[in-house]
Amino acid sequence: MSVLRNTTWRTWIAWAENIILVFIISFAFYTTLPIKTTQTLFVPQGSIGSIISQLTKKGYDLSVIDSYILRLMGTPKTGWIYIGKNQLNRIDFLYKLTNAKAMIHKVTLIPGETSELFFDALSQKLKLDKTKLQKYYHEFSSYPEAGIYADTYHVPYGIKEKHLIHFLVRESEKKYKNISEKIYGNYNKEQWGKVLTVASIIQKEAANNEEMPLVSSVIYNRLKKGMRLQMDGTLNYGKYSHVKVTPERIKNDLTTFNTYKHKGLPKSPIGAVSISAIKAAIKPAKTNYLYFMKNKEGVHDFTDTFKKHQKNIRKVK
Repeated sequence: MSVLRNTTWRTWIAWAENIILVFIISFAFYTTLPIKTTQTLFVPQGSIGSIISQLTKKGYDLSVIDSYILRLMGTPKTGWIYIGKNQLNRIDFLYKLTNAKAMIHKVTLIPGETSELFFDALSQKLKLDKTKLQKYYHEFSSYPEAGIYADTYHVPYGIKEKHLIHFLVRESEKKYKNISEKIYGNYNKEQWGKVLTVASIIQKEAANNEEMPLVSSVIYNRLKKGMRLQMDGTLNYGKYSHVKVTPERIKNDLTTFNTYKHKGLPKSPIGAVSISAIKAAIKPAKTNYLYFMKNKEGVHDFTDTFKKHQKNIRKVK
């Protein structure tokens, strides 16, 4: 009986050892399976299980087993990380999720700047394709201009055109939505597009933040009276962002951006905007001003009659 028990015990031990060996071999094989990835990767927010689930939905070949492996390695940090390769074995990929450092570039969109020139700068600084940047901008943004809020952004080294534009537009949309909901109680994109259009004109025309509500009042006062805006800044759109407005441009430009010819607002914003310009567009100063003229100090004199405006012009000349 004792011999039988010993034989059975040894059989169970051998069976367990075989199971463990098979598990070790299977686990080792599993961890060496390749994972295809982009060189930069956005790690979503949430628990480890949620992160694995979200990455799986984006096409990463992951499973619940990876959740357990990841828990042993540590907790991934939310945000963009630099992977550096397009394919890694599974264990190296999971290690990167918890230990890869974000290699950061600082990029700044200056208030008033157009996407045309911003993408020029991005393509040179980050070695990206300008045509692709423009393509993805028009795909993701609700606005032809001003879809990216004027600010400084930190983006990872190696980020591709699609991910970069998606990130910039998404962050801007979140900011716009937050401001709009606080003021209007909702985020209506048609309504917000008009706010951005007015804000972009203010951004181009005002000499400083203090002038912005005054410039805003001139815009709304002229619109209310059915007057053309007749503002040079509206012609500084696209590639003309820093081009001096000449009589020839005013004569030959037939777009809605030419507010010397076109009545009302341009069809869309003319450049990136700051929070100060947005606030001024939403809440203009209460004035009767219809004109403003830059004086010798570099700021503007505001007037309510053309006669006074002509006087200010003569003072400068």
